Amino acid sequence: MERPDGLGRWMPGLELLRRRRGEDLRRDVVAGAVLAALLVPQGMAYAQLAGLPPVTGLYATLVPLVVYFLLGPSRILVLGPDSAVSPLVAAAIVPLATAGDESARVALAGLLALLVGSIMLAGGFSRFGFVTELLSMPVRLGYLMGIAVTVIVAQLPKLFGFSTDAESFLRGVRDFVAGLDETDPTALAIGVGSLVLILGLRRVAPKLPGVFVAVVGATAVVAALGLADEVPVVGDVPAGLPSFGLPDVSFDDLKTLVPAAVGIAFVAFADTSVLSRSYAGRLHEEVDQNHELAALGVANIATGFFQGFPVSTSSSRTAVAEDIGAGSQVTGLVGGGILAVLLVVGTGLVHDLPQATLAAIVMVAVVGLIDIAGARRLLDWRGSEFALAMVAFAGVAVLGVLWGVGIAIALSLLNFIRRAWHPHDAVLGRVDNLKGYHDTERYPDARQVPGLVLYRFDAPLFFANADFFRERVRALSRAGDVNWIVVAAEPITDIDATAGETLRDLKDELDAMRVELAFAELKDPVRDRLRRYGIETAIGSDRFFPTLGVAVAAYLDATRVDWLNWEDRPPDA
Repeated sequence: MERPDGLGRWMPGLELLRRRRGEDLRRDVVAGAVLAALLVPQGMAYAQLAGLPPVTGLYATLVPLVVYFLLGPSRILVLGPDSAVSPLVAAAIVPLATAGDESARVALAGLLALLVGSIMLAGGFSRFGFVTELLSMPVRLGYLMGIAVTVIVAQLPKLFGFSTDAESFLRGVRDFVAGLDETDPTALAIGVGSLVLILGLRRVAPKLPGVFVAVVGATAVVAALGLADEVPVVGDVPAGLPSFGLPDVSFDDLKTLVPAAVGIAFVAFADTSVLSRSYAGRLHEEVDQNHELAALGVANIATGFFQGFPVSTSSSRTAVAEDIGAGSQVTGLVGGGILAVLLVVGTGLVHDLPQATLAAIVMVAVVGLIDIAGARRLLDWRGSEFALAMVAFAGVAVLGVLWGVGIAIALSLLNFIRRAWHPHDAVLGRVDNLKGYHDTERYPDARQVPGLVLYRFDAPLFFANADFFRERVRALSRAGDVNWIVVAAEPITDIDATAGETLRDLKDELDAMRVELAFAELKDPVRDRLRRYGIETAIGSDRFFPTLGVAVAAYLDATRVDWLNWEDRPPDA
């Protein structure tokens, strides 16, 4: 499909309104009507998960749908409240608001959305869309599992018909057990029935919207039997569209929320980026992740101005949109339009919706975050990666969602640094009937040229690993009668200033030991850095070789080693 230019490139929705016609448009409208049935209960449930009144979930669903229709680069991505982001919102705003003060929570959540959106928008314009790649898959798996079990424990009291104020997994378990004597059997029956219905329909009739069926059924039961005064229900939902306004909060609250906003922005865009790239691949399209980040930022900013809270993309609602035939963001616009009509004229329809059913919806949604199969694969593939996932899981479960996510992000970065700090390295030699030079540990029969060490270092050289590199080279230079050490530098993609100074010191030490230092296969941009550092001059430009084979030949010519002592001429590899 030809990509639009000009305004249509940055506002794809305008191009859609001009081009979408006929059967494609009809299919999008039908898909939007079906999607709306899922948006209402999930939006309300995720609002409660965020510690906010249910109606704010409808606002935080409606506004992003409209904004993303206009700006979103992905064809069928659905924005709105999310099971991974809502607990982060609650962890950020609940401690700052007076107990029971819903208006303060709404204002704080709106400010949080503005901060998250501003961070995302700035990141999109600065082309920082790549930053989410810093969150490794094992750590992401672990923190999502931690969020899931924390949310499930937090929703159990609502399922049983009572409430607690626990914000962490351990305290949630304690408070739930302590409050079991307050269980409301009627609410529990409705909640468990909703769970069974949703999960059962998902298994036997996946095409049916189980969440919608459960909501309609539970609400009808409460209304028909007059149970609204006996079990906790949603109650009165303010009618009308959300009003525009700047959240009324203090400057101290703003400063307190900034770290949480950074974490939420990171997590929200990480999920959005993964989902966006996955669907782009399936639809054979390309999506600019910087555009995606900016669009998500604007959606959050708009939501903050209209009494909402931070949003992300939803894998479940996007999957539903795809399954029911959505082909463009017109589906989201139609779903948002129906939601707007409900807010204006139909909020009474959800008055008798049981809180236990909303808890069941949330629990079903977050169960999908518990990837047992993925954890098993990690355990089989690499024990250290599994350990990272479990540490991230424990961080969320024990320390709370925000601290846990912070630990998860830090673990991703530290794991990268750890691997680069002490990377794999190898001494290389010749192997019979195998071209090139290979690791002597993997090939114990590999032959080495007398007096020559070929040393490969499999990472960039930077401040954290420069001393490790120097110690390894020094140790190799003392291991026997060594004349030259040639660094097989093809894996070295960068050398920072600290490493440059270390190389200068290493050169002086090797000179004192009468050992020559040389490089082979060094990339031109990296060699340019060594030239600027003055290291190329110190080592000598004649000690930089295009290939290992040329370096070996130069060594043999310089030292007059007898070819017969090494059986055959080394390859130019």
